Amino acid sequence: MSSDTALRAEALGKRFGLRARWALRDCSFRLPAGRVCAVVGPNGAGKSTLLALAAGLTAPTEGSVSVLGTTPSAARPRVGFVAQDKPLYPQLTVAETLRMGADLNPGHWDAAGAERVVRGGGLDPRARVRSLSGGQRSRVALALALGKRPELLLLDEPMADLDPLARHELMGTLMAQAAQYGTTIVMSSHVVAELEDSCDHLLLVGDGRIRLAGEIDDLLAAHLRVSGAADSAGLGGHTVVESRVTGRQVSALIRPAGPLPGDWRSATPSLEELVLAHLRNPGAPALTPAETEEHAA
Repeated sequence: MSSDTALRAEALGKRFGLRARWALRDCSFRLPAGRVCAVVGPNGAGKSTLLALAAGLTAPTEGSVSVLGTTPSAARPRVGFVAQDKPLYPQLTVAETLRMGADLNPGHWDAAGAERVVRGGGLDPRARVRSLSGGQRSRVALALALGKRPELLLLDEPMADLDPLARHELMGTLMAQAAQYGTTIVMSSHVVAELEDSCDHLLLVGDGRIRLAGEIDDLLAAHLRVSGAADSAGLGGHTVVESRVTGRQVSALIRPAGPLPGDWRSATPSLEELVLAHLRNPGAPALTPAETEEHAA
């Protein structure tokens, strides 16, 4: 496995129990190192399962996942993970929690960085974790993960408990981490707008499968938002992800296979438009990195 790959999945699948439905099925993708990747999809789509597999907290039912060129368990010292429920020891103080982080990561603990994240929330180091709000616990959990100075940082809904100002500040902290240390960051969310300005790579998960994967600019360039009169020339030959008729107007999101007829108006979609169209239409063909490179060429 090349060192320029942070995360790779090959036909990855996970089922909890023999009779349970698949949480993930037949997922294949490659995430280059140094990217800030959004894992987007509705609740229950499989985002948390994917991150737990990458963190080595559960084993695949089928297929494989490799992390930083090795197995998830072997890569664990180089990976930071913040789970959705932000597990912390409630009886410890904030200061004791950070000292525990230092003890668990001898030799490469960034005490100043971890304390800076905590200080940014105005937290009392003497406060016990059980007395903190959900947003404050999120900040402490993120401080623990960043203090480890990981090569790969996995974040499951990291901003869910934070107010808009705290989200903005912590996103800035994450982007500074990525810029300074080249950290690969993978964060899940079902709120696309939360990630649109910060991420350069996308994994769209729907119904336990990868629907879109690749560089965000390439994925956007591979699609067009088009509109025209209802009697306009058809879109045959193009892949139609979504089409709507409103009165005498037709609007669609397509993956063009060549020039459009002159009576169609076109524009590049926003990331939110792209994601929502694919989620509303689970029958639309998935888009692989090879296909996005083809469109961008």
